[in-house]
Amino acid sequence: MLKTHSCGELRPKDIGQTVTLAGWVHRRRDHGELVFIDLRDSAGLVQVVFNPEVTRKGHELANQMRAEYVVQVTGEVARRPPGTENTKLATGEVEVIAQGTQILGPAKTPPFYINEDVEVEESLRLKYRYLDLRRERLRDNILLRHRVIKFMRDFLDARGFIEIETPILIKSTPEGARDYLVPSRIHSGKFYALPQSPQQLKQLLMVAGFERYFQIARCFRDEDQRADRQPEFTQLDLEMSFVDEEDILNLLEELLSSLVEAVAPHMRVIKPFLRLSYDEAMERYGTDKPDLRFDLHIGDLTDIAAASDFAVFRSAVGEGGKVKGICAPGCATYSRRQLDELTELARTYGAPGLITIALGGDAGRSLEELTLDEVKSVAAKFLTLEQVREMAARLGAGAGDLLLIAAGKPGMVDKVLGELRLEMGHRLQLADPNLLAFAFIVGYPLLEWSEGEGRWEPMHHPFTAPRDEDISLLDTAPERVRARHYDIVCNGCELSSGSIRIHSRQLQEKVFRLLGYGEEEIEERFGHMLEAFEYGAPPHGGIAPGIDRIVMLLAGEENIREVIPFPKTQSAVDLLTNAPSAVSEEQLRELHLKLRDE
Repeated sequence: MLKTHSCGELRPKDIGQTVTLAGWVHRRRDHGELVFIDLRDSAGLVQVVFNPEVTRKGHELANQMRAEYVVQVTGEVARRPPGTENTKLATGEVEVIAQGTQILGPAKTPPFYINEDVEVEESLRLKYRYLDLRRERLRDNILLRHRVIKFMRDFLDARGFIEIETPILIKSTPEGARDYLVPSRIHSGKFYALPQSPQQLKQLLMVAGFERYFQIARCFRDEDQRADRQPEFTQLDLEMSFVDEEDILNLLEELLSSLVEAVAPHMRVIKPFLRLSYDEAMERYGTDKPDLRFDLHIGDLTDIAAASDFAVFRSAVGEGGKVKGICAPGCATYSRRQLDELTELARTYGAPGLITIALGGDAGRSLEELTLDEVKSVAAKFLTLEQVREMAARLGAGAGDLLLIAAGKPGMVDKVLGELRLEMGHRLQLADPNLLAFAFIVGYPLLEWSEGEGRWEPMHHPFTAPRDEDISLLDTAPERVRARHYDIVCNGCELSSGSIRIHSRQLQEKVFRLLGYGEEEIEERFGHMLEAFEYGAPPHGGIAPGIDRIVMLLAGEENIREVIPFPKTQSAVDLLTNAPSAVSEEQLRELHLKLRDE
């Protein structure tokens, strides 16, 4: 080793020792005769003092050093002079008096500051990701990621789980998004697919008798990117035999609660985890991944609206729609510009507009004291005072609050108000950033109808088991079949979907046929799995929490790119290596491929 100690580990107990350090020049300060270098490595940084009376050559080399030079220093650990200690540094009580110095690697001036936490354009950070990763915030995020994964492995190992790797080159199967395809050189015209999830493989491991499996699995999905998506991502994949939903949910709650306590003790967890039905989540929060750190809920005003004289409300209800709303506490004084911003936001999510009702008067007054003159809204003259009071009561509003109301098709109304709820939570800072509000969402439908495709599609994936009591409805009323499917969400982020799986060939074939697969297609795509079920398949189920998203929440980041060492951009481009890129004609010929112009 080129060093005896790490920079960040030196403490007063080391005073008097001669140490050898190696790392990067974090900051250089020239104080005349003395030159001070903050030397940084992966463990932290320490101050090094270059005194020409101790080492003339070292002092000369220190004058040549610039930020990010890689250097080696040998010297004696000393206590800093009284009054010069740095309480912000773990090593702030000591310094190293340089005796021998060597420059191991000079450095060009970086394209952005590494020793300061300043805003840098993301495209520049991604192009020079190896420099970005030297910055303290990114380094700490990657170290946190390491601790999270290590904790998961130790936790599951202690509970009898076996870590098993599954192939990256597999058969293309329906998983809910487009596959990344890999052409075969040996088998002309045929393709492997990169796994969207090890779904079939982990079920086959259950058939194989490995009753508790897990894997830190790399997964690939060719789908539109968002702040919490990447084309390649990492999940904790786990599967268990001889279990029901409660076994899996209890295990996951214990895992996540213990994880937070171990790696992010400054964060609070609401325990036990809340459980919501899918219908309840959509009704109260407009989404199946609600942020439950604040208690703004959506209220159904349809019956009140239907009895009003307001044409917008009556028209929506007459066409089979809904009228629902939320309360924005303390926002009755919003300006016209602020109200227009909210209306425009509602339009971006599909609403034709937004009805706002400001309840004037001093906060704390009862609704009974509210007068019609204090109600400010384009709908005010079409509503009675009693109707306004009823709406306010249903939304938990009082004097000084603002009602935000949407009318139209139920799905649109839920989506719009769900997004407005998040926006107001953000604007009013209602969510505690150090609180993790985990929740299980249960009671999903098994299927949803695709208008575009004209057929049923699985709400989760085609291997999800229907509830036993609903199996007979597959033939008569598929829309009423409930799934043995559950999600885990936290702070408005979906961490994972999971389910109890189908383990009967007959039931699995029935579901495939309901989804529109023909007999030949079923055999060609799933024959290996269906045959396995005929050799004694145990009841089994699992879940696969997204590790990137978990680390993102624990790190307090809003984008998973901040916790992935080498992420892609929003358009799935790697700016560091310029991937995807063109390949040579020779490579295409070897793979039996020919490009064509669109």
